[in-house]
Order: sequence, then C-alpha cells, then structure tokens
Amino acid sequence: MTTQAASSGTRRQRRRGPRAVPTVTFAALVLVVAAAAVFVSYVLWPTWPSQPFDAPAIPITVAGVVFDVPGAAIRKTVQRHPGQQDRIDLAFQWPALVPPQPDGKSADKSADNTAVNAENAAASETENRRLFVTIAALGTELPPLERLRSIYPRYVEAQASAGPGGLAVLPFRPGTPYAGEDLVYVGANPEQFFARCTRAARNVPGTCIHERSLDAAEITFRFPRDWFGEWRDVAGGFDRLLMQLHPQRN
Repeated sequence: MTTQAASSGTRRQRRRGPRAVPTVTFAALVLVVAAAAVFVSYVLWPTWPSQPFDAPAIPITVAGVVFDVPGAAIRKTVQRHPGQQDRIDLAFQWPALVPPQPDGKSADKSADNTAVNAENAAASETENRRLFVTIAALGTELPPLERLRSIYPRYVEAQASAGPGGLAVLPFRPGTPYAGEDLVYVGANPEQFFARCTRAARNVPGTCIHERSLDAAEITFRFPRDWFGEWRDVAGGFDRLLMQLHPQRN
C-alpha cells in the first residue's frame, strides 16, 4: 500500500514537472511583449514640439491672387490647404507680425478671484496685441479708395474733430449704413491711411477696419482703435505684412 502511494506520488510529480516549464516560458514571453509594446508606444506617441516647425508658407489663391500664408496664422482648420479658396481668415501677433502662440489659459475652475482677474487681464492684453486679417474676393463692391471718395462722403457729418498725430475723426450720421462708427483718416491726405472704427462702449473697446485692394482681392485688417495713437507704425506694419503675404514675384 505504501509502495503504491509512493509510486503514485512520484508519477504526479513527474506529470507536474514538465507543465511548469511552459508556464514560466509563457509568463516571460508576456513580459517581453509588454515591454516591447511600451517601448514602441513611447517612441511613436505623438508629441508637441517645444518650438514651432519652421514650415514653409502655404500658397493660397484668392480671386486670382496668390498669397504665401503661414499655416499657423490661419484661424480655420478647413482653410489650411494650398490652392484656390474663396477667403482666408488670419491672425498675427502685433507688432511682431508672426502667427500667435497657442493660448496658455488654465482650465482650473477653482482658481481664486485674484488669479481669475489676472488671467482676464492677460487675455485682454493678448487680444489688444492681435491683428486679424481677412482676404476675400472684392466681388461687386467698389474698391476701398473708391468708397472713400464716393460712398462715405454721403453718410458722414459735416464737421470732423482732431485726432491723434494729425488724424481727423468724422462721425457717420445716425440712420445711415455706418451709424455708430467714425471715419478716421489722415487729415492732410485721407487716401494715405483711413479706417472705419466703432466707438468704445462700457467694457467693449472700439475696433477699426482698414481695407485695401490687390487686383480682385480685398484685404481687411481689423485692429483695436487704441492703436491709432501710433498710426504711422500701424500703417507701416500693414505694408510689411502685405509684402510678406504677397511678395513680389519675378
């Protein structure tokens, strides 16, 4: 009886022995595969570079005019492709005239009032340092200079007031298509630089639009009215930006 039990125990040990080896091997294989997966995931996981890519400008044609547009300046994702487009909407940092950096706003909803106020102030300052540009087909509208000469005079008040740096401010009459706006222009030479501007109301600052035509395309610059204190720098900046977007081609 004892001999039979010992024999049975020996047989069970022999049966168990060979099974232990595949179990250990399988566990080791799982660890190797898992380690490889972690390594591959680490290598291939998409990361955002600390510095923006120095990517070439995108050639975009609007109304038959070719513009070289920085991809990061395009505000709408669907417009970030080369070729013919009806319009493009852009944003630039002022006065650097480079695409804006991604917003670094905090998503922490539990921030105290001091932090919130500081963040709002920073956001307001960022907005005040941003230039928005739209390029679209002129279509059936008159070019900006023609509007200045023949359209705007029909709707403005008779008397202009003095603005900063030799500018003149001429309000549009109530009940006209431009009611609530002012025509701001260089007093001695309106065609040198002019814009239509809204007036500041409570917490909403005034904004201006300056328009230029380039063949069949119209370029609209939208900027804070506060910039008119340095209007010569503003006009020069618009000239430089337009040369960047539409360099002279031989």
